[in-house]
Amino acid sequence: MPDDYMKYETECKKIREENAQLLEGFAAWLRKAQLTEKTIKNHVENIDLYINEFLLYEDAVKAKDGTHGVSMFLGYWFVKKAMWASPAHIKSNATSLKKFYTFLCERGLLAQQELDDLKESIKAEMPEWIAIMKRYDDESITDMEEVWGF
Repeated sequence: MPDDYMKYETECKKIREENAQLLEGFAAWLRKAQLTEKTIKNHVENIDLYINEFLLYEDAVKAKDGTHGVSMFLGYWFVKKAMWASPAHIKSNATSLKKFYTFLCERGLLAQQELDDLKESIKAEMPEWIAIMKRYDDESITDMEEVWGF
């Protein structure tokens, strides 16, 4: 195997170990907020997909450095890769991401401005993400450029 790939795999393994601790802490934080176990499970699964699949898909990106990827995740990657993707799941993931990055901010792992920017991006871009999802599911649209708005 090429050295670059081995380096990437090694870094991803290290990040996944860090992420496991973050997910445990996030679940405890959600329990402290008195959310139901079903809701906690949903948020943790959403974040697990984001930090352990999406952020590590092409590069080894740590969870705390992942706020920049939310638009690509919810507006493209999730739509294409998750068979269960739907407008409701996009909204659910957005909520989970806001909660997770609030958790990181409270732990001092994320600057308040980054959290504010993330929340503003989600608010501003949500209508387009939902529209993309609807176009993606519309069987009458055969030109993928129409789906992505090119």
